[in-house]
Amino acid sequence: MKRLAILGSTGSVGQSALAVVAEHPEEFQVVGLAAGKNVKLLAQQIRQFRPALVSVRDEAAAKSLRAEVDGPQAPEILWGAAGAKAVAAHPDANIVLSAMVGAVGLEPTLAAIEAGKTVALANKETLVAAGPLVMARVRARGLALIPVDSEHSAIFQALQGQRREDIKKLWLTASGGPFRSWPLEQLARVTPEQALKHPNWSMGAKITVDSATMMNKALEVIEASVLFDLPVSQIEVCIHPQSIVHSLVEFVDGSWLAQLGRPDMRVPIAYALTYPRRLPLNSKPLDLGQVAQLTFEPPDFTRFPALRLGYEAAKTGGTMPAVLNAANEVAVAAFLGRRLPFLGIPRVVEQTMAAHRGEPLTGLEQVLAINQWARDYAASLIQNNRKT
Repeated sequence: MKRLAILGSTGSVGQSALAVVAEHPEEFQVVGLAAGKNVKLLAQQIRQFRPALVSVRDEAAAKSLRAEVDGPQAPEILWGAAGAKAVAAHPDANIVLSAMVGAVGLEPTLAAIEAGKTVALANKETLVAAGPLVMARVRARGLALIPVDSEHSAIFQALQGQRREDIKKLWLTASGGPFRSWPLEQLARVTPEQALKHPNWSMGAKITVDSATMMNKALEVIEASVLFDLPVSQIEVCIHPQSIVHSLVEFVDGSWLAQLGRPDMRVPIAYALTYPRRLPLNSKPLDLGQVAQLTFEPPDFTRFPALRLGYEAAKTGGTMPAVLNAANEVAVAAFLGRRLPFLGIPRVVEQTMAAHRGEPLTGLEQVLAINQWARDYAASLIQNNRKT
C-alpha cells in the first residue's frame, strides 16, 4: 500500500489525486495533507481520508480548521512553510505528491527529497526555479522523481525502454488556450473571466491563465530540459487544439512515439503514484473515430511572447528561469485582480528579466533571494504603471 502525502490537496491536482485514492482505497493510505486557505474543503478531505497530519497557509486558517474538525480523531494541524515541510517529510509517507502552485512548493518538495521520499511532481515551478539543484539532490539520494504534468508524463511514458542518445527532439503539445484564433488587437481587452475558460482542461486559476498566455508551456519547456537532461534546442512546442496527444518523442531514425488520452489529470496522477503499474480508472474511453481529426500547428511567438521568454530564460539558465517564474506569478495575480491587462503579463515578465543579470545557481538561499527580488521588481512595475 502506498502511504501518501499531498502538498496542495485542495487545488485541482490535489482533488484529482484524492479522487484516484477514493476509487482505489485498497492501494493508498493518506497520511498527510497540506493546503492553503480553503478550510471547508480541507475539512471534508480530513473527514473522508483521515490523515494524521495536515497543514494550512497561516495561523488564522489553522484556527478555523481546528474548529471544523475538532474531536478525538482530529489530525495534528500545523501551518505555514514549516507545516508544509512537515507534511512533506512525514515519517509514514513513502510517496509525496507535490502539487502546490508556484514557487511556494519548492521548499516542501526539497524537504520530501531530503526525507528520502519518492516525489510525484506536479509543481513545475520547483524545476523551473531551481531545477539543477533539485535534480542533484534527487540523484544524490538515489530517489525517483516522477512527472505528473500531462505533457511530461507523456514523454516519461514514451521514453520507457528507450536510449537517451536515440532522442532527436521532445515535442510538448499545447491546446493554444481560448485565444488561439483571436485577432491580436482583441487580446488587449481580454478579461479574467474569458481567460479562465479553458477549452479542454479543468485547472486552477493561475495555471489556466498561464495556459491562455502560453506561459504554462514556457515553464514546461524549462522543466522538460531539466527533467530529461536535454538542451532546450531539443525541445519543441506544437499547438494541438484537441488535447488528445499529450506529447511526443522524435527519434534519430525518424520514428515518433506519442501518448494519447482524453484530457483527464487522473491518468498521469495515477501513473505517477503507482509507477510502473497502471490502475484501471472509471473514465470514458478514448474513441478516435469520434475525435475524427487530430491537428497540429506551430506556435505563434508574436501572439504568445511568453513562450519566447521561456526559451530565452532556458538558454540563459542559472537564475533567469526563477526570475521568469516569479515575475509571472506576480503579473498573473495582478491580472486576476484587474490591476494589469492581459497583455501586460508577458510585458512585466520581460521587463523584469531585462533588469536581471543572470547568475549561476549556487544554492537554495540564492534562489529564494532572487525569487523575492523578482517579485518585488515586478510588483513595482505594476504599481508604477497604475500611477502613470
